[in-house]
Amino acid sequence: MFWNINEIKFKDLLIPISILLGSVFIAVSIGFSAGKLSFGGGEEKVENESATQTIKVNARKDAPTMGKGKVELFIFSDFQCPYSKKFTQETFEKIKTNYVDTDKIKIIFRHFPLPGHTNAQKSAEAGECANKQGQFWPYHDLLFKNGNGDGTGLAVSDLKKYAEELGLNMAQFNSCLDSGSTSKVVSADFKDGQNVGVNGTPVFIINGQKLVGAQSYEAFKTVIDEALKK
Repeated sequence: MFWNINEIKFKDLLIPISILLGSVFIAVSIGFSAGKLSFGGGEEKVENESATQTIKVNARKDAPTMGKGKVELFIFSDFQCPYSKKFTQETFEKIKTNYVDTDKIKIIFRHFPLPGHTNAQKSAEAGECANKQGQFWPYHDLLFKNGNGDGTGLAVSDLKKYAEELGLNMAQFNSCLDSGSTSKVVSADFKDGQNVGVNGTPVFIINGQKLVGAQSYEAFKTVIDEALKK
């Protein structure tokens, strides 16, 4: 399961059509692979970009990270995306327990707030404000626990409430969030994602392989174990 940036744009632009005929059904289906896009949400799959080419994500020194392993797992995610939430709630903890806590992999989080997700951009900015105080991951967990695909639970008032629950310095957090000082960081993450072919969420890049969608733990295990052999 995968939320595609073009699916959102299409839905936002779609208007009722009833010209002469009683109703017209429009079906748009464009393949996701080979550089093509899908309005249908995309299917779960593993994309091996090339046997000789490795996807290299632009480094960001202050990006939220977890673990010290040699294999890097990049997560491109959206706090309002239901499939990003599904991954976080069903698979993330298993990966953390078996690979991060055992120093086998390092997780790097990158923001990819999708257009049409009205509260995704500000939620990402709030995540970076929490990151400035060393509390990104606990804050990340609260956003995915309480936020929903329709944007509820992710209003600015909610974002500040979660920061307060974590005991963050609220003067600093509020100033950071209200000023939009982290918006450039979020935008840079989004651009970095686009540069490596990300066009929806969640997307994962492990040792040059791209995993698309909220896949099972077993799918991640297969790719991670193979990467660890190299």
